[in-house]
Amino acid sequence: MKIKILCVGKIKEHYLKEGIDEFLKRLKVYSKIDIIEVKETKIKDNPRLIEIDEVINEEGHKLIALIEKDDFIVTLDVNGQEINNVEYTEILQKAWLNGYSSFVFVIGGSYGISKEVIKRGNFNWSFSKLTYTHQMIRLLLLEQIYRGFRIINNEPYHK
Repeated sequence: MKIKILCVGKIKEHYLKEGIDEFLKRLKVYSKIDIIEVKETKIKDNPRLIEIDEVINEEGHKLIALIEKDDFIVTLDVNGQEINNVEYTEILQKAWLNGYSSFVFVIGGSYGISKEVIKRGNFNWSFSKLTYTHQMIRLLLLEQIYRGFRIINNEPYHK
């Protein structure tokens, strides 16, 4: 199983980098994980809605360009479906059994993820109705991927 995480922007906070590195280290025994960052589109302070839409769409085009035809795409979006760990694991296992070997998780930028990217996705996932920074979501996603592998392999960690 090959996993890519496509995300907008870089991680600036040291504490998030440490957490991300820890989960990447733990995940090495299960899968190769590539994190691909696209540059965040600059926007002025106090933007109008149309300017925000333009940014979301521009970042979406950058993300779409990195998706292959045969990838199983999971978009992370506050308006996505909330599921538990076992349901998440079942979604990935079913996709794997249906011939997918490449899984791509997509995290949008500060203003969210474009409709075009969500439409291209196979599953739209929300961690919560709460809002998190896109940098924090990257750490939370890696922890969930790790938890999923532990569940699949009947290993302790998941509670």
